[in-house]
Amino acid sequence: MHDVGVAIPVVDLFAGRGALGEGFCALGWPEGAPKFKVKLSIEQDPRRPRMKREYYSDRITVFLDKGAHEILGILVENNTFSLEASQRDAWLTEIAILKTVLSPYRDRGTVYFEYSIPRLGKRIDVVALIDHVIFVLEFKIGEREFAASALDQVWDYALDLKNFHESSHQRPIAPILIVTEAEDVCRCVTATPQNDDLLLPIRCNTVTLADVIDRVLRFVDGQAIAADQWALGRYCPTPTVIEAAMALYNGHSVTEISRSDASAINLSQTSDTISQIIHSARAHSHKAICFVTGVPGAGKTLVGLNIATKHIDKNNDLYSVFLSGNGPLVDILREALARDKVQRERARARKIKKGTAMSEVKMFIQNVHHFRDECLVDSARPPIEHVALFDEAQRAWNREQTSSFMRRKRKRTDFDQSEPQFLIACLDRHPDWAVIVCLVGGGQEINTGEAGISEWIDSLVRAFPNWRIYISSRLTDSEYAAGQALQRIASRPNIVLKDELHLAVSLRSFRAEHVSLLIKQTLDLDADQARATFKKIVQRYPLVIARDLHKAKRWLKRQARGSERFGIVVSSQAQRLKPHAIDVRSRWIPFTGSSTAKRMCVRRIISKM
Repeated sequence: MHDVGVAIPVVDLFAGRGALGEGFCALGWPEGAPKFKVKLSIEQDPRRPRMKREYYSDRITVFLDKGAHEILGILVENNTFSLEASQRDAWLTEIAILKTVLSPYRDRGTVYFEYSIPRLGKRIDVVALIDHVIFVLEFKIGEREFAASALDQVWDYALDLKNFHESSHQRPIAPILIVTEAEDVCRCVTATPQNDDLLLPIRCNTVTLADVIDRVLRFVDGQAIAADQWALGRYCPTPTVIEAAMALYNGHSVTEISRSDASAINLSQTSDTISQIIHSARAHSHKAICFVTGVPGAGKTLVGLNIATKHIDKNNDLYSVFLSGNGPLVDILREALARDKVQRERARARKIKKGTAMSEVKMFIQNVHHFRDECLVDSARPPIEHVALFDEAQRAWNREQTSSFMRRKRKRTDFDQSEPQFLIACLDRHPDWAVIVCLVGGGQEINTGEAGISEWIDSLVRAFPNWRIYISSRLTDSEYAAGQALQRIASRPNIVLKDELHLAVSLRSFRAEHVSLLIKQTLDLDADQARATFKKIVQRYPLVIARDLHKAKRWLKRQARGSERFGIVVSSQAQRLKPHAIDVRSRWIPFTGSSTAKRMCVRRIISKM
């Protein structure tokens, strides 16, 4: 009991007008003394963003008055990676250049150093908000040439802000490449053909940067940007699975590469729930399987990659492996991560052979069929991994398909298990603990012999009574076709339903939320509704119909900016396209030979791409 008349100390974590602290302090003892007294008050500054994406930011006037080494100290403190001497020197050079260039704009804007573009897994050197323009500044310190890759880089940064940063959608954006030792070049300020307030990349050196900024400010019009409101804008990226994998592999969190609204919360909750299940299994030496569901494009693969990249140390017992039966996806993920690793190490003046980088990647991203075959070699030895994440688990083979394959291809005439049962048995070989994470899509069992999620549950019923089962609360939906199987385990102990194992918010198609609806309405011959939907999307998602393939190619090339790429998706029956060098009977697979013989050969189009 607390002494009557003595104020109870309060730490107010939600300070502000009308907050809980005021309510407590309004209460008093009968004699009038307050019952509570705030000892520590913590109030979030509403003018600051909840999560700072930059290492350092200040109003230009403060930046100009602050010492260079003080700014450097803040950059170093917020840097989450190992600091190279070259990076430190580059920061000091950038600070010195901008202190000179920005002096005429003392009271006219804000600067942000190392602004995160997590969808690309990189950071913009400097974003400068001056009057009504967003300047994206990419420095190449000590270099003399305007490399095409550097121009694409700064353009990609600007495109990313334009497309995915809410506060930048309607603002003029000027991407500028500053090559410090380059000779003077034409400083043309030109709008892009899309006429969306994004300028073409501008080239300059240290001396001409000030003139470029002045020209841009006179070239475009607009209202002054409120820096506080701009910084609070939501970042809503829609990364491809390749971009997401590279960002995760390089240390970015799942929340950084996802939209900063409900989808980011959803992804974080799902990832955290899986991590808790893994740590609980290890701590209490039991085995568990969890089923993660989600709407199309919600990030199920992303969740699996997130867990796998967190635990890539094979000497740690939390070592995880990401498994997929989508062979081309595995091949391209490996190739992309290996190339990215080599490029990043090269940028740090470190040498690494691509073969070495590829070996590291192959350890934690594997084809599920290769993983299965490795486990066949020794039926008693457990795999090195305690955690296995199965992408598109509903597409694992049933008993008939697996047995047939084993007889024909592996000469195993006695094999009589489904793929889910065998894969669970492999992890069950561990004497202490193991976790299987099944990433499940609904209604996607599209090939002969694909068992669906019910076979995983039936396998647990048949052979693994002691495994704990964590089930998404949405696995009961008809699209997963698991209803009858779930009834068979209803009375089983150690079954937990978790809402957090369902991903309810799609990450795909930031500018195309209604495209799938438009396609459905068109196929249903619902002209009026299709026309109304088309009007909603045409400004942000241009659609054209062409009967001439060459015209279509030219149109696509005109639309592409920066490192944006384009391609064609055709029907598997479109054999009439063969005269255009498109042979649907060919099969695509990434191939890397010598530096003079690099090429791509065809296997198949990957739905994940």
